[in-house]
Amino acid sequence: MTTPDFEPQQQPLPEDPALAAAVLEIEAHVAQAGWDQPARLYALVDTAELVAQEPALAAAMSIDGPGDDGSFTPIEQEGLPPGQALEEALQTIAWPDSVSGCAAAIERLVLPPGVDDELPDDPTAAELFAREHPDRQEVRMVAGATRAGASYCALRLRAHDDEQSVVDGTELVPGLLELLHATLHDSPHDSPHDSLNDSPEQGQA
Repeated sequence: MTTPDFEPQQQPLPEDPALAAAVLEIEAHVAQAGWDQPARLYALVDTAELVAQEPALAAAMSIDGPGDDGSFTPIEQEGLPPGQALEEALQTIAWPDSVSGCAAAIERLVLPPGVDDELPDDPTAAELFAREHPDRQEVRMVAGATRAGASYCALRLRAHDDEQSVVDGTELVPGLLELLHATLHDSPHDSPHDSLNDSPEQGQA
C-alpha cells in the first residue's frame, strides 16, 4: 500500500509506443468521468485486424481505417464480478488469441513509504487505517501489457488532477502489471472473457 514514485525523473522510453499511446488514451478517457469510479478492464486489439475481422464492431466504435501500423484499439469489458477487487478478478481471466494485450484502470488509496509496518494485519482495519491516514493520496492507476511482454503505466493523483501532472512510465505499478501479463499467458479454469465486449465510447488508440 506504499505510494508509487511520483517524483519527476527520467523514465525509460516505452518499448512499445502503441501500448503507451493506448494506455494514455485510456487514462484521458477515464479521467473525463471524474473520480470514485469502479475498476475498468480493457482488451487491446490490433486496429487493422479489428477493421478486417470485425467490421461491424469497428463501425460501432467509429473506426473507419486501420490507423497507424501496429496501433491498438482498447475495448472496454463488461461483467466484472460485483464487489470483487480487480486484482482478484484478474486471476480468473484468460484472453482469446485475438487479444494482443490488456489494460486496467483502478483507483486506490496509497500511503507514503515507511508506513507499511504500521498497517494492521486485518484487511478491514488496514483499509480504515489508510482512509484515515493524514498523508494518504488517492491515485488512479492505468496499466497495460501485451503478449510480447511490453508494459506501460499512467498515474494521476486526485490532488493534482490535470493532464500535465500525469506520471507515465514502463514499470510504475509492477504488481498490477504482473497480474495483467498473467492473463495473457495463463489459462485459468474459469475465464469470463473468452470473447470481446463492445464499448463504443472508447475509440482508437
